[in-house]
Amino acid sequence: MTATALVIGGSGPTGPYVVEGLRVRGYKVSVINRGVHPYPWPDDVERIVGDPHFAEPFENALEGRRFDVVVAMYGRLRVTARSMKGRAGQFVAVGGSVCYRGFVDPRENFPTGMMLPVREDAPQAGEGDHQFEQQVARAEAALFETIPEATILRYPYVYGPRQVTPREWSLVRRVIDGRRAVVVMHGGTTLFSHIYAENAAHALLLAVDRPEVAAGKAYNCADDQQVDQRQLIEIGARALGVEMELISVPDSEQIRRALIQPVPYHFLGDVHAIRRDLGYRDLISAPEAIARTVLWYRDNPLEYGGEYEQRRTDVFDYEAEDKLIALYREYVAAVEAVQFRPLHENYAHHPYAHPKEHRKGRDEKGR
Repeated sequence: MTATALVIGGSGPTGPYVVEGLRVRGYKVSVINRGVHPYPWPDDVERIVGDPHFAEPFENALEGRRFDVVVAMYGRLRVTARSMKGRAGQFVAVGGSVCYRGFVDPRENFPTGMMLPVREDAPQAGEGDHQFEQQVARAEAALFETIPEATILRYPYVYGPRQVTPREWSLVRRVIDGRRAVVVMHGGTTLFSHIYAENAAHALLLAVDRPEVAAGKAYNCADDQQVDQRQLIEIGARALGVEMELISVPDSEQIRRALIQPVPYHFLGDVHAIRRDLGYRDLISAPEAIARTVLWYRDNPLEYGGEYEQRRTDVFDYEAEDKLIALYREYVAAVEAVQFRPLHENYAHHPYAHPKEHRKGRDEKGR
């Protein structure tokens, strides 16, 4: 008898890779979502319309059916877990790194920010922490309370085609519009975990492949290699055949409206566990994945001022950016004009001595 799999959601950046991976593994795949963002699935994929945010329409759409594997990528996790309890041979869910305390508001931790890398057992959000952090942490707790043997993949930012808030578009649109400078905070050195959609699906499917290992566990997910904002822009600009000047500015609520990455602090998830337990390795390297994503948005541009563009904080106010660029260049010129006294004469470029000739010590003189 053919094994069955239910994918809840499935039409986002990662879903098609998950569905195809399950098909390749021999599953008869059904996809359930609200039908708002249709995807051209193969004919053998069953399409079910049902809202996974609410128990009644979700359960009515499935009519009490049972599946060998349920992959929950969308909806309310507490709803889908309770509805599928006892009706799923294996339950694999997608959560988020936002469950960690300080992910949204770094002031929740001392010292401010997160101690890196962030392991799976790092403190999760609790009472008094940011509301979104709490929601994700409570959903994960509800999952394990309902289905203790479930597995959850904590995704960071997922990038790739068809993202609902594509960071790469901030670069691509500026290049299309003829801009050759881009504003960054702190020199573009912010490091924030990310994972390419195809790699994220690969991580999830590894959990499907090894239920005896993954049961009851939560795994951080991220590309094997992480890039900072400067490197992201360099990779994207080269793929687009241009050079971009980076305009470095300090953190400011106003300035965040003109940034590819508006978060002024670091987050780096520790992915040792999924590499050790499930053998995760990137299918697509980060530089190649970023280049592919940038070129996809070049060839499939967002509507200017449309729904997906508005979901980003970036307002593409080039007049304001030009003022920042002028201030930055004035500042750089002023800094370079500052003269420091020369180094003292005995300054050594290397901190440890490297004599050019051997000098006899006391023992060699017989003293």
